[in-house]
Amino acid sequence: MSSEIVHNRIPMLRAERGISRKDLATALGVHYQTVGYLERGEYSPSLFLALRIAEYFEVPVEVVFSLTPFARLGSGS
Repeated sequence: MSSEIVHNRIPMLRAERGISRKDLATALGVHYQTVGYLERGEYSPSLFLALRIAEYFEVPVEVVFSLTPFARLGSGS
């Protein structure tokens, strides 16, 4: 049976755009610690929150979240 870990690219997306955890949390209407929990995989977002995060970054939800680990950038061919 698989573990229920949801991998995400929130830290990468925030870094690309120069957005702090606090700014993202404010935009989403959540506590900034929630963003930290999400980033570390300690908390899986509701579908609503996942869609709001994707909408905020203007990317499809599967760009932000995955059931399998994302390949590291620069580790491809």
